[in-house]
Amino acid sequence: MDTSTPEYGAHRETMLGKLAELDAEQAKALAGGGEKYVARHRGRGKLPARERIELLLDADTPFLELSPLAAWGSDYTTGASLVAGIGVIEGVECLITANDPTVRGGASNPWTLKKALRANEIAYQNRLPCVSLVESGGADLPSQKEIFIPGGALFRDITRLSEAGIPTVAVVFGNSTAGGAYIPGMSDHVIMVKERAKVFLGGPPLVKMATGEEADDEELGGADMHARTSGLADHYAVDEPDALRQARRVVARLNWRKAHPDPEQDTVAEPVHDPEELLGIVPGDLKVPFDPREVIARIVDGSAFDEFKPLYGASLVTGWARLHGYPVGILANARGVLFSEESQKATQFIQLANQRDIPLLFLHNTTGYMVGKEYEQGGIVKHGSMMINAVSNSKVPHLSVLMGASYGAGHYGMCGRAYEPRFLFAWPSAKSAVMGPQQLAGVLSIVMRESAAAKGRPFDEEADAGMRAMVEQQIESESLPMFLSGRLYDDGVIDPRDTRTVLGICLSAVHTAPVTGARGGFGVFRM
Repeated sequence: MDTSTPEYGAHRETMLGKLAELDAEQAKALAGGGEKYVARHRGRGKLPARERIELLLDADTPFLELSPLAAWGSDYTTGASLVAGIGVIEGVECLITANDPTVRGGASNPWTLKKALRANEIAYQNRLPCVSLVESGGADLPSQKEIFIPGGALFRDITRLSEAGIPTVAVVFGNSTAGGAYIPGMSDHVIMVKERAKVFLGGPPLVKMATGEEADDEELGGADMHARTSGLADHYAVDEPDALRQARRVVARLNWRKAHPDPEQDTVAEPVHDPEELLGIVPGDLKVPFDPREVIARIVDGSAFDEFKPLYGASLVTGWARLHGYPVGILANARGVLFSEESQKATQFIQLANQRDIPLLFLHNTTGYMVGKEYEQGGIVKHGSMMINAVSNSKVPHLSVLMGASYGAGHYGMCGRAYEPRFLFAWPSAKSAVMGPQQLAGVLSIVMRESAAAKGRPFDEEADAGMRAMVEQQIESESLPMFLSGRLYDDGVIDPRDTRTVLGICLSAVHTAPVTGARGGFGVFRM
């Protein structure tokens, strides 16, 4: 790739602009409840959520934060009053969640629930021990109708993790009341902070109303009471740093072992081509194609990629590589459109990966499956269905990265969110929807025009133009990565330059659980 061309420079500047917008939005999550509430929290001698996580993790190890833009564009604070991610504690990769008490006391809103449930799903699929840093006032009461019924799944998940032999640890720094009391109640290991932790089903006002009994916080649910009387607390911490120290010791004593040993990192070769150059690969106009091999060459070990069927179904690049020492099979869209040949090629490749127990990485830039008389008669429906069948029933871990467009059924065939990839991330350049904004608005216009003609009514061209403009604007805004990430349709929007690191952490996480492919366990392929 020639990085001296005007086109490369333009692409790079466009990407840098999008990254600046992303940084500004992610800063809102980092700010929590804002300067006033963070200062008040510190004034009480308490640490913010991310500082608690930092003290919990091994020094100089990465923390892959998940869904930092949750709730973006909604009525709730960006970040959804919960920090979630994957980090290393005493050499053990763990799924960590931390309530942010600077946002409405850490109360859970509908997006908090969605984010927590996604975190539990990641822990369960990848067999990652869970550490919950708890300080929450419980449900955000004005939105209780949206969280009470589905919220029960949080407690179900904790018990299912435990049943599956996946350790759960709760560290209680403050309130954990009402339904929130069941988080420590159902966890395998519980640590409570002296004079700070408050775990009870009903606080003093509720107890007074329900029973007439007079009792204070400490009597009902203080750390001292739970450590000495109820037995709910397994470990009694004198302050927050002590609680985090004890949490590290609990993890150290888990005797936790990964299903697959980590590759020897001193044998892992960095890419030959500079990952910095990823900034200039994706055009600002996603209608302009780009070669995904240039992306692959900047994320895989030694830039070494053995392509599979390079001359057949050339709109889809498939092949084998290693990433941070882990084997991967890669499917990457080249010219956007998926034809019958690409679908059949993908189906065979996915089967091969399952035979060899190799995880799959999907790099999205697709407008979907090809339409038109020639392609319908050529069997695009059954061939596209073969690919979706293979993706649906593949048993090896899937990772997805949306680099550019990810439209229509092509999003499904490339393992979009509904097909349960272990992790899915997006670049700031990505867009995803049923179809492109112009195409969708145009389809609506044609349908309305034909409807007017069938009824013998005149067609209002001016109203049609206004409708098209409005629909295009709506679909464009709803297909952008921050909008989709805010709804947890991905696990985060990432800087392209971080792709190799992010995928390396994810591959390490998925190898905590056994990696085993399907052996003929697919649905009926329509040939």
